[in-house]
Amino acid sequence: MTGVQTCALPIYIDNAHRLRGKLLLIVGELDNNVPPESTMRLAAALIKADKDFDLIVVPGAGHGGGGKHGDRRRKDFFRQHLLGIAPPDRNASP
Repeated sequence: MTGVQTCALPIYIDNAHRLRGKLLLIVGELDNNVPPESTMRLAAALIKADKDFDLIVVPGAGHGGGGKHGDRRRKDFFRQHLLGIAPPDRNASP
């Protein structure tokens, strides 16, 4: 190993067809703990299984929550899907 930890992604990839509910994936472009290609393999398996999910790739980020952008998007996701509160339209004109 070169310092990169392995995880159980093959289990999730093999079982992507069993996904129920909502799923948010956040991956840092420079993640050296869970390599981005592993997340992309999971995304490909979900697409193959015709599952809906949200994927956020954070440019320049390593392993973690995706910084301020990831935190905001994660909170919006949980508010929307757990509390039924629509997130604000941050792209609307001021």
